[in-house]
Amino acid sequence: MTTFKLGASVLIFLSLLVANSLEVEAQACTPSGKIEGIKPPPGQCTRRMTLNVVFKANFTRLTNVHPLGTKATLTLNSFQKGGDGGGPSECDGQYHSDDIPVVALSTGWYSGGGRCHNNIIISANGCSVKAMVVDECDSTMGCDKDHDYQPPCRNNIVDASKAVWKALGVPADKWGELDITWSDA
Repeated sequence: MTTFKLGASVLIFLSLLVANSLEVEAQACTPSGKIEGIKPPPGQCTRRMTLNVVFKANFTRLTNVHPLGTKATLTLNSFQKGGDGGGPSECDGQYHSDDIPVVALSTGWYSGGGRCHNNIIISANGCSVKAMVVDECDSTMGCDKDHDYQPPCRNNIVDASKAVWKALGVPADKWGELDITWSDA
């Protein structure tokens, strides 16, 4: 009879443990804090200066890209000297013409430079374009001279040159943000 009680107790304990584990996995992911960029000179940071982030998130999970396309937001950037991208590109320390399809990826997707000079396929608007990764859209720092006083990048951004927007057939007056999918080429 003691063995039966012990076995039943162990079974109940394991059932509670499994039920508790399932509950934790089903919880929604919510921001657990904020990352703030370095304070810019007055009036220099034109957009919101604080980014909600999930500190417990593992950036390596963000680097996984679905082979059929990962949802993202396309934004416009100039990679030319004097453009709104700030300094030279992270991958090669060079500036790149707006007439060449190049992109910067959010920190997680940039994968510490692991995608440098690799091509990605961007699809939207019934069109697709191949673009080369040349830079990081920094999701952890911003609002300082190195980041052209821009706030930290959201973690779902593909920041693209004008050539990418043109190839997708988006009229110039609609450039800014666009829902896209992308995948490694």
